[in-house]
Amino acid sequence: MKTSKWTKYTLLIAILVSAFSFESNAQFLDKLKKKVDKAESVLNGKGQSLGKDQVANGLKEALDNGVSTAVETLSAKDGYLDSQYKILIPEEAQKVISKVKHVPGFENVEKDLVLKMNEAAEIAAKKAAPIFKDAILSMSFDDAMTILTGEDDAATSYLKSKSYQSLYKEFMPVIISALDEVNARTYWRNTVNAYNKLPLVKDVNPELDDHVNQSALNGMFSLIEKKEEGIRNNVDQRPTQLLKDVFAKQD
Repeated sequence: MKTSKWTKYTLLIAILVSAFSFESNAQFLDKLKKKVDKAESVLNGKGQSLGKDQVANGLKEALDNGVSTAVETLSAKDGYLDSQYKILIPEEAQKVISKVKHVPGFENVEKDLVLKMNEAAEIAAKKAAPIFKDAILSMSFDDAMTILTGEDDAATSYLKSKSYQSLYKEFMPVIISALDEVNARTYWRNTVNAYNKLPLVKDVNPELDDHVNQSALNGMFSLIEKKEEGIRNNVDQRPTQLLKDVFAKQD
């Protein structure tokens, strides 16, 4: 399948914009040349040339692969808790914890709260996959080419730019429900109330919802990025022929 001059023109403009930086002219031109050469390789390179649908579908498959891995990993039992994406106590809650852990009945408050927050994120992660779908399906050919010729995290960055706000909005009620399912918000309110009753402290009311939501989503995008980097740089992580064909063109 041939690529129209207009599509090529649009592609090169997109590459030019994505490559712009405050580097020296020599560095800029070198980077731009590499991006253009890579784009030309994908479209008309050695071996079988790829149609634009194949390129776009290959990037969508790579993203779907990363999303599936992230959802499956983080929604498993202790998926967040036993990983580098473990959700910790928010900074504004630390002063509450440091005081309340000396109150009878709250000795294990930090450990208990971390467990509950990560359990909530785990529950929410099970419902994440469908929310990513629209952003992946809406990818255009020009989006795909810019991603393919971009940095190792270009696909994840695209997905995040297209979906983070809607994900945050749609994820929040899931997080709240999950926190309630493990009794985290009631537990935290009781902790804050105990803190506010202590002498010589100023009343506080830090919430968990936003912290857990952002931490859960950031962990998920970080894992998707890791998967993307693997697909880009390791042939063994390209399980289908389409992924092999598309990413071989940018190797």
